[in-house]
Amino acid sequence: QVQLVESGGGLVQAGGSLRLSCAASGRTVGNYAMAWFRQAPGKERDFVAAINWNGGYTNYADSVKGRFTISRDNAKNTVYLQMNSLKPEDTAVYYCAADQIYSSVTYRVSEYDYWGQGTQVTVSS
Repeated sequence: QVQLVESGGGLVQAGGSLRLSCAASGRTVGNYAMAWFRQAPGKERDFVAAINWNGGYTNYADSVKGRFTISRDNAKNTVYLQMNSLKPEDTAVYYCAADQIYSSVTYRVSEYDYWGQGTQVTVSS
């Protein structure tokens, strides 16, 4: 089993930045693809970004391209999401997810095997 714990969320003004972290335990995730999703109140969980096992390939939602950067440190068993130029529409609970298919950078929620509990990000206008 893999346990994922997100941190780094909070309240920020529009145009500001936040860095989310996702720490894995229970098993090394160095061989897993990892991703970030987000869910706003009353909406479905949406794909944000994904990274393959060695960081060599990434995938981003169009809405965050050029503003968000996903990265990973396998030595620390941690994945990051650097969020810049934040907008009020980025407000959501952000979830970390792990996919046992190491090469995957899929946007599909159903493909991910493990999920964290989420961290709230609120962007004020």
